Amino acid sequence: MAGSETTEGVVGGRLHAEDYALNFADLHPAMDLHEAKVAADRCYFCHDAPCVTACPTTIDIPLFIRQISTGMPKAAARTILDQNILGGMCARACPTEVLCEEACVRELAEGAPVEIGRLQRFATDFLISADEHPYHRAAETGFRIAVVGAGPAGLSCAHRLSMKGHQVTVFEPNIKPGGLNEYGIAAYKTVDQFAQREVDWLLSIGGIEILPGQLGDDISIPGLRDSHDAVFLGIGLAGVNALMTEDGGDAAAVDNVEDAIAFIARLRQETDLSQLPVGRDVVVIGGGMTAIDAAIQSKLLGAETVTLVYRRGREQMSASGFEQELALKRGVHIRANARPVRLISENGALGEVEFVRTRTRDGRIEDTGSRFRLKADQLFRAIGQRLEVDSDRIEIDRGKIRVDGDGRTSLEGVWAGGDCASGGDDLTVTAVAEGRDAAEDIHRFLSGN
Repeated sequence: MAGSETTEGVVGGRLHAEDYALNFADLHPAMDLHEAKVAADRCYFCHDAPCVTACPTTIDIPLFIRQISTGMPKAAARTILDQNILGGMCARACPTEVLCEEACVRELAEGAPVEIGRLQRFATDFLISADEHPYHRAAETGFRIAVVGAGPAGLSCAHRLSMKGHQVTVFEPNIKPGGLNEYGIAAYKTVDQFAQREVDWLLSIGGIEILPGQLGDDISIPGLRDSHDAVFLGIGLAGVNALMTEDGGDAAAVDNVEDAIAFIARLRQETDLSQLPVGRDVVVIGGGMTAIDAAIQSKLLGAETVTLVYRRGREQMSASGFEQELALKRGVHIRANARPVRLISENGALGEVEFVRTRTRDGRIEDTGSRFRLKADQLFRAIGQRLEVDSDRIEIDRGKIRVDGDGRTSLEGVWAGGDCASGGDDLTVTAVAEGRDAAEDIHRFLSGN
């Protein structure tokens, strides 16, 4: 972040050491066996349970909860992992409040759903902590598959292909595998390096080679297709939309203006949070989960004021109501119906952000002409990400790789899933499902079925 080390307001060490530990403690602490059984006993074990329909990976939720209630947590974990091999991280990061728990009969009747997410975490943690891997590779098939991207979609695809006996090579641009699970989830949602522990556990099945830092200009989709029997693309959305001011300038040219996803990634890899600079007055632009995570964590690092500004109404923010309330409880101000038009800086350092108030008519945003300013020495942009891929080689649909229901792209022998593919909803749990389903179709393709 340019200039942060020389800007008076953007510094590290705003808090005492014990405050960092307290602020970034586990958002939803793990259950013990007694707590899990009590929570499991609230389940009605519905026939045609609506929670299963609401789960993108279609986990048999009533079954795994019954297995917990009868003292079989390992069997419960197997029920989960059969459908979602990254069930541990999804239990931490998945917006259960708008998926399975929102559909829960208890939620509809009482406003208090069964704690499905925490029960899923209890079961998967129990198995992973036991250092057991319940899956085994089938006999070697001799087929070699290239997976591009070691995020949730790529890892899910690689694991399922390995189970089928195929050899998988994963090309990953980052030093660590995991994708958004490692670099893009708020630190208080995944403590104790769990994301990496889950990846290590997943890879223990064997047959999967990860090549970190290997994805460069010398690696192309046609080249991978020529050297492998199939290719799966789980490349996510690596590009970040620019924030342009009304005079046509790029906001990135001003010191202490940064992409929110880069800030979160840096925070996740920082071993000493007191060394991470944060402003006194922080502004975050956006209305999704990345914006919420950046805003909350800025406050937890010691920022005095944090304001999240979204161009539409709060009800149109893609961040769930639960996450919005969490931000408010942590001291974040949310200003809706406004968009940034000008950055006011002195000697290249950010000082204020000017906004114009907006309104929505017939689905379109209009400026009202009314303006206001917010004091800001640090600005995070969370206004969406974009696909970065050679579009001359593959068909694109509304900014994402076009795929059919099985994940097949316009190039024969190439599949895609996760955030980079059309039809998804940019959730970790959906990426896992798409990687899993693409792997099954790749296996059918290679088997001649």
